[in-house]
Amino acid sequence: MRAMTSPRILLIDDHVMFRAGLRMVLERGIAAAAFFEAGSLDEAISKTPDEVDVVLLDIHLNGPNGLDGLALINRKWPLAPILMLSSQDEPETVELALARGAAGFVSKAESPENIVDAINRVLRGEVAERFPVTKNTTLQRLTPRQCEVLNLLHQGLSNKLIARELSLSENTVRRHVQDILEFFGVVNRSEAVFAARRRGLVA
Repeated sequence: MRAMTSPRILLIDDHVMFRAGLRMVLERGIAAAAFFEAGSLDEAISKTPDEVDVVLLDIHLNGPNGLDGLALINRKWPLAPILMLSSQDEPETVELALARGAAGFVSKAESPENIVDAINRVLRGEVAERFPVTKNTTLQRLTPRQCEVLNLLHQGLSNKLIARELSLSENTVRRHVQDILEFFGVVNRSEAVFAARRRGLVA
């Protein structure tokens, strides 16, 4: 793939807060990138530029899902690699995404640094692989998904409502909440929200 100083990155994800958090992460990690966002495949096809350099695609979308939309995206942007970025990261799902034309797959549970690294690797032309999930026992920074959960904690939502809002299982939400508590070094949700306010992570 040609060298680029200002890559054009298209984010396709139906959760606005996740897109906003991911965009902030990418703006810090990929210099001079231009970002475009869409909440569905239909919106991506009809309301985004005719040329992009990489597509970040979630599986769970309103309307056709990301796996079913891979062929459509490949037709729209044949030169742009597609990086699947999803919390649904079972081996069979990863294999199906790669078989249908994704250039790579990275879990939403990854650290921001690893997500940025995966995008850069795809832009360099590395394809047809799952980018490794690095299990870090000491959290250094909240992932985009954890930031999303934190925002909903700040709004006072229960684990059940957070799970419904983010289309996650309650067990997954509980795991994210526990990781957030460990990140801030606190023992309950109220203390986590207070600590987040002190750091300016929530308004």
